[in-house]
Amino acid sequence: MTIALPKGRIADDTLRIFSSILGEEFLFDDRKLILQKGNFSFLLVRNQDVPTYVYHQAADIGVVGLDVLEESKIDVLKILDMRIGRCKIVVGSEIGKPIDYTKSHIKIATKMPRITQEYFSKKAIAVDVIKLYGSIELAPLVGLSDGIVDIVETGTTMRQNNLEIDSVIMESSVFLIANKNSFFSKKREILQLQEKIKGFL
Repeated sequence: MTIALPKGRIADDTLRIFSSILGEEFLFDDRKLILQKGNFSFLLVRNQDVPTYVYHQAADIGVVGLDVLEESKIDVLKILDMRIGRCKIVVGSEIGKPIDYTKSHIKIATKMPRITQEYFSKKAIAVDVIKLYGSIELAPLVGLSDGIVDIVETGTTMRQNNLEIDSVIMESSVFLIANKNSFFSKKREILQLQEKIKGFL
């Protein structure tokens, strides 16, 4: 079975869970992107790419945040909330300078344009979404945007950059996902794995 993992802490946490439930150690060699052990093959990929690997069946299952699934809208099966990597997607603005929603258009900087657009559309607020790839907190401080939509765990980074949370769009945690064809062809193995992880959690 092939499993796509996002690089970083979530991969480490997931491999610890696998080591516990299967009774053997799973560790990537330095800089290697594939870990082959027994019947398992783990792939280390970019967080945003996990659903793509699973959708195209390059991986049978994957581990990825709900925020990434909501942003990509890729058609995969969500089979278990693993209750790790908990965070929130929030709207933020400069402390003491809340977003002026009476303006005809507001500008929001974010790495998540789809989630941002959907959130403000539901509120019937016209928004210009500015896609950034990092340092989102900088945008309102230099006048690039009225506010931001970003992921926060504790909110410390925002506070350190003189920003505050205006509203919470969604809560997110890490999900075990599966390719639909893989789920039917390897249903027993996938469900057994899901049960073991659930038991561990």
